[in-house]
Amino acid sequence: MKNTVYIVVLSILFLSCKDVKTAPATVKSDNLIRITKVQFQSLAMQIGAANEQDFDMTVKATGKIDVPPQNRAKVTTFIGGYVKSTLLLVGDKVKKGQALITLENTEFLDIQKDYLEVAEQINYLKSEYERQKTLYEEKISSQKNYLKAESEYKKAFGMYQSLRNKLSLLHINPNNVEKGKLTSTITIYAPISGDITVVNANLGMLMSPSDVIMEIINNEDLHIELSVFEKDILAVKEEQHIHFLVPEASKEVFNGKVHLIGKSIETNDRTINVHGHLEDNIKQRLLTGMFVEASIIVNSKKGLAIPADALITENNKNYVLLLEDEDANDYFFKKIAVTVGEKSEQYVEIIPDNLVNASSKIVVKGAFEIAN
Repeated sequence: MKNTVYIVVLSILFLSCKDVKTAPATVKSDNLIRITKVQFQSLAMQIGAANEQDFDMTVKATGKIDVPPQNRAKVTTFIGGYVKSTLLLVGDKVKKGQALITLENTEFLDIQKDYLEVAEQINYLKSEYERQKTLYEEKISSQKNYLKAESEYKKAFGMYQSLRNKLSLLHINPNNVEKGKLTSTITIYAPISGDITVVNANLGMLMSPSDVIMEIINNEDLHIELSVFEKDILAVKEEQHIHFLVPEASKEVFNGKVHLIGKSIETNDRTINVHGHLEDNIKQRLLTGMFVEASIIVNSKKGLAIPADALITENNKNYVLLLEDEDANDYFFKKIAVTVGEKSEQYVEIIPDNLVNASSKIVVKGAFEIAN
């Protein structure tokens, strides 16, 4: 009797396990995919039809965030010198005319010395020139003496002006030099307001005229610089809208407008430069040099659209799940290849054919779950 009870219990357990294994599930046979309606509902899948939507026709481009040339400055020195002091770091903000760095060199003293000597001679040479001119006009002195005095004065005056301008470029006040106040140091000032992006100077370092001491960028006029292929450029017009991503930093879509279109083709990659303006509210969130992927909206059209979730992509081909049949318990779908057109954030255009058109019923939500 006890053995009989064990056999009955084992039989029940075996049948229970068998039922679990054969519970309704996605089954592929005869090129059809069967799924129970219970499963369909539990996975919140939906059946719908393609409908007409407006699609933007776009030109793809890549580029970067940039600033105009007048908003970017490389700080160099007119005459080299050793770094005596600098307190600024990358990221510091500076105002136009703010002191950036102090350089020291005995050559600065030599220039001031030469200027001082010429400045002391210039008054005498000018007086002698004017005197010889008067004598020559009164026919008291020879033309030779007059021309010699004129030549010496003009030569000295040219040297005087040249050295005076050189001192001004070094930010040394010529009037102080004439008073005997000489200095072996110069201060370099910010040519524009902005943020310091590069610092190449350390205390004691020798900076030559070819060295870039610092770089300053003013981000107040950020724009987008795009490269558009030759085959697409005729469709691009000024004032067209631009949607772009900064793929390395965010998935957010930013907006801009085409402002200028280049007039020449880059021979290496056959592209044309397109300059775009950005919306003011996003400029503070972007940085110069960021790589962007952009779409320029060149036109719009109506097309047959399905939700992006309805599209299945396998091996670079696109499919939808077409409802072929149903009964009380099951749906039967067929995976149909489709041709894709334009795309938006939520919808994909499909080109209608004999199998898939506006009247077709397809899986519009959860297609990936069924296909896999």
